[in-house]
Amino acid sequence: MKLKKILSIMALAVVVASCNKPAGELVGVGAKGNFNEANPYGMVYIKGGSFMMGENAQSALFAQQDRNMMVTVDPFWMDETEITNDEYKQFVAYCRDSMALRLAVLNGLEEEYALGVDEDDFEPETCRLNWKQAKNLWTRYRREYAGRLNDGETDLLEAIAPMFYNDMRSLKNTYLHYSYNWLCYDELVSEKNKYNVKKGRYTETPIIRADSTWEDEHHEIHRVTVHRQFRNPSDLVSNNIIAVYPDTLVWVRDFAYSYNDPLLQHYFSHPGYANYPVVGVTWEQAYAFCHWRTKTLYVEGKQLTQAYRLPTEAEWEYAARGGRRMAAYPWGSNYARDSKGCYMANYKPYRSSYNEDTGTYTVAVASYRPNDFGLYDMAGNVAEWTSSMYTNKKEFTTDLNPTYEYMAREEDAPSLKRKVVKGGSWKDISAYLQCGARTYEYQDEGHSYIGFRCIRSHVGQ
Repeated sequence: MKLKKILSIMALAVVVASCNKPAGELVGVGAKGNFNEANPYGMVYIKGGSFMMGENAQSALFAQQDRNMMVTVDPFWMDETEITNDEYKQFVAYCRDSMALRLAVLNGLEEEYALGVDEDDFEPETCRLNWKQAKNLWTRYRREYAGRLNDGETDLLEAIAPMFYNDMRSLKNTYLHYSYNWLCYDELVSEKNKYNVKKGRYTETPIIRADSTWEDEHHEIHRVTVHRQFRNPSDLVSNNIIAVYPDTLVWVRDFAYSYNDPLLQHYFSHPGYANYPVVGVTWEQAYAFCHWRTKTLYVEGKQLTQAYRLPTEAEWEYAARGGRRMAAYPWGSNYARDSKGCYMANYKPYRSSYNEDTGTYTVAVASYRPNDFGLYDMAGNVAEWTSSMYTNKKEFTTDLNPTYEYMAREEDAPSLKRKVVKGGSWKDISAYLQCGARTYEYQDEGHSYIGFRCIRSHVGQ
């Protein structure tokens, strides 16, 4: 009897141990056997589960309350903090290098100014700039300004000159563009474009709506929506070109008659703000950042795992709750302060008391305690973009990984360009910090109180 009891305890211990494996040692089973998925740097593993999605109490806006519903989400990885200025600068630097490489190619200087160049097929996407050599490019430009360049180098000057401001030392931020493609899968799920498995083809005249974007000789971006007949998978491709530099003017634009000029001038550029959440980034720029970040997962042209993306509203809320089903705030309490009176997040506690919680504006990420999942700043500091389109029609959605995904086109009405924003910010009252609270902003507008973080779907269960 005693031996059976010991064996049963040992068996229970094995089960418990297998259910609580550390995130860095997740094991799955594939067609070729077991595999291990390493913990991505700076991300936290969120085990899938079910929760009651929606607000716990009446909306702060006293509007019609969304219906609460029990939903299930799959496991995923999530950034433990919002994307910081320092992290977003890597994206900006990549676009800066790409621009300089295009300039080098234009002038036949790729072998001199680029590293990793294939003489037969030069691709700016697959090599990086040799900045040590490229300094000569800018030096020659400044010398010409003093009248010390030969006439034979005028072609080079004509290419470079529009990319600088009048002081000839600062690059124009408007030239920092990122180009990417995606497949319009949503166009194939409609009934009119359904694939007929009996005939082995699509319907007679399926029409695909896609985006076409190009950059003119003045580096101005143009975008139109095209309608074309679907004949092969390449017809599903849409392309986009996005200016990636954050809108630093949001610190003045968002607050009329307010002196926020120091933040306008230094928030993104000064190293003292390197570990602060990036702001002034539109939903479209955040989407482009995720696309660029996914390139780090490619090895020999193949993507080894799931892509980086913005979280859906359901995924974000599930992660914010930290495994607590009915807690109002991510820290598991129904109050914005703990038992000692300490503030749990960066927000506006009282009327005009922005600095009551020690943060007048944003503060460095991870300045407050994480939730039970190990995620920082899921409430306050900056609100966060999600991938979900804003709508009140929850009763028409599914209870498994629910979301409304829609990439709004140029011709769409403004109401179709609204994206769900979660978490509340440094300028909001505590009601907006609740896990179930939701609001929206337009996908092509950036603000001084909205940032974002990325997630990756987990392979397996």
